[in-house]
Parts: sequence; structure tokens; C-alpha cells
Amino acid sequence: MVALNRRRFRVTHIDANLIHLADYRPRSGRVFFDRQELRKILAMYSTRVARGEWRDYAIDIRDNGAAFSVFRHTRDWPLYVIAKLAPSKNRREAYVVSDGRRLLSRGRSLDDVLKALERILEPA
Repeated sequence: MVALNRRRFRVTHIDANLIHLADYRPRSGRVFFDRQELRKILAMYSTRVARGEWRDYAIDIRDNGAAFSVFRHTRDWPLYVIAKLAPSKNRREAYVVSDGRRLLSRGRSLDDVLKALERILEPA
């Protein structure tokens, strides 16, 4: 580190140790959607918004997982919730889709549950 001595305008060198603050911070066990996952979810969301089916969304981050909720109207309950669940001792990271009342799909990858949601949303 370099310090400036103001009286003499002379630069002096100070020995310092570099401390990584990340080593002292508590580890976060929170689960987040990464950039690629959000890109896939938002691509599906934007298509449904363009069709007028969906209007709003919310992202919730909790210790046990992250959730992307889709709404038809702002004040309604979510139509669908796409969740990424934190891994535990007995299971790997998982993805689920629900409609609020029941579980619609569960999978090990986001692509699996998004495909299942697309099949549910397609008109018969």
C-alpha cells in the first residue's frame, strides 16, 4: 500500500496483508436461478405475454429454493410456479412446476419441467 506524507510530499511504502473478505463471510445456502435458466424461463414468459395469456411475474428467493411465479392478473394467485429446489442430503437439485394446488411436473433439469409445462399449456 502506498501512503502520501503530506508534510514533505513524499511517498512511503507500507507493508500490508491482503485479506479476502469472502473467506470471512458466512456461506449462503440460498438457491438462485442462473442466467441461462432465467433466459429460458423469460423466453417462455414473453411468448405467453405476447399471446395475452400471462401478465405479471414474481421471483422469490428463499433458503430452500427459488421460485418464478406467473400471474394472469397482478392481484391474483399465481397460475403456475416454476421452482428450483435446493439439494439436500438425500436428493440432488430438482425443478418443479405447480399450479398452486397440485404438482404438475418434477425433473432434474429445467428443460424437462418447461417442456412438461408447454404440453400442459398447449390447447387440446
